[in-house]
Amino acid sequence: MDLRTAGQHLLQVLRGQGADRAEEAQPDRVGRAGGEQRVQGGGVGGARHRDVPAGAGHDGLGRDGRARQAAGLPAPRAHLRCRDTRAYDSRHTLQYYDDRHRPQGGPRPRRSDRRPGGEDPRVHGIGFLGLGVMGRPMALNLLRHRRGRPDLPPLTVWNRSPGKCAPLREEGALVADSPAEILRNCDVVFLMLADGPAVDAVLARGTDAFAERVRGRTLVHMGTTSPGYSQALEADVRAAGGRYVEAPVSGSRGPAEAGQLVAMLAGEQAAVDDVRPLLGPLCRDAFDCGQVPNALLTKLAVNLFLITMVTGLTEAYHFADRHGLDRDRFLAVLDAGPMASAVSRMKAPKLRGRDFAVQAGAVDVLKNNRLIAEAARAAGLASPLLDVCHALFTETVALGHGDGDMVAVLHAVEARTAAAQEQARALDGAPRGI
Repeated sequence: MDLRTAGQHLLQVLRGQGADRAEEAQPDRVGRAGGEQRVQGGGVGGARHRDVPAGAGHDGLGRDGRARQAAGLPAPRAHLRCRDTRAYDSRHTLQYYDDRHRPQGGPRPRRSDRRPGGEDPRVHGIGFLGLGVMGRPMALNLLRHRRGRPDLPPLTVWNRSPGKCAPLREEGALVADSPAEILRNCDVVFLMLADGPAVDAVLARGTDAFAERVRGRTLVHMGTTSPGYSQALEADVRAAGGRYVEAPVSGSRGPAEAGQLVAMLAGEQAAVDDVRPLLGPLCRDAFDCGQVPNALLTKLAVNLFLITMVTGLTEAYHFADRHGLDRDRFLAVLDAGPMASAVSRMKAPKLRGRDFAVQAGAVDVLKNNRLIAEAARAAGLASPLLDVCHALFTETVALGHGDGDMVAVLHAVEARTAAAQEQARALDGAPRGI
């Protein structure tokens, strides 16, 4: 077909789409945690990306793109196709985007490829243990996704402090009296607990009851523990007849509330594949990292970057502030430059307003810092930046700011400045020898 003939055919196809356009103008309904949202023209994820052509469907081509394809003409450029990262069904969005933007010859990260509604029908109950700063919004998103969906298994929750279960009970969650009750009645159990001892306690690990609790269950370990601990726990769970998936998440309370966390998955592939669709209401991305403890090692590497980045941002703000610079202008320059990020945009205003309300707690950052340092030492690695951060967060907690957000490390930086100035004054006033 020559170009002229193809063009004529394209015009005929476009003229014949009047009825199709009227139909496509009707809003589709896309399910989302907490209810449904209306989106125009077949978009996904609650809003259409600015680059998505009108009428884009799951193929991301749009009406004109499909017409061009039917006419034998080249499709629109890849960067103009649908790639809304908030969609649950990433078979046609996130995966599509990865295919076209990963380095040539590089591995393709595994992402979610099943809708949350595609949960395994053999699962009769979902359990969630641990309703802290992160666990509570995560469990709420799981619960809200199930609202009005009798085809999905119920959610049962438990927390050591029972009062934290009240908001979930009010929204329809079942509340267990004990971890044993959840492990007895739920096929898949999420663990969002503070540390290894807390996990061991709810599983009765080291006792005769452990095997009874985990046999036939899939345990999803989402907290941050040492990689060695996770590896040993996996071995124990599998020996007892259970399945184990390592699934730490990157993100603080804000992303947890918005269902925008990033999960890292490791474990037996069949178990990982069964767990992945359950994460849709919690995470915008889920990456397959291979075998345990690779997911936790990945999480620690991500946290190393986060800790050093936020500490550097804090020191930069302190530097600008103490030099008398206009703080708002400094933050505007920072936000306009290449170093700006979602983290800097979240943390810089907190520094400006001395807002230490917790998103990622300083005491938790110190715990993560220790875990990273231990993993580095075990591998014979140096961690010079991390070691400085470890000292600063240790001082932050010692100064009484462990319950504050990680930007409370500003107190430690300010204390060091005060000590340096005091030392300088003492030296200036000291008698000088000849």
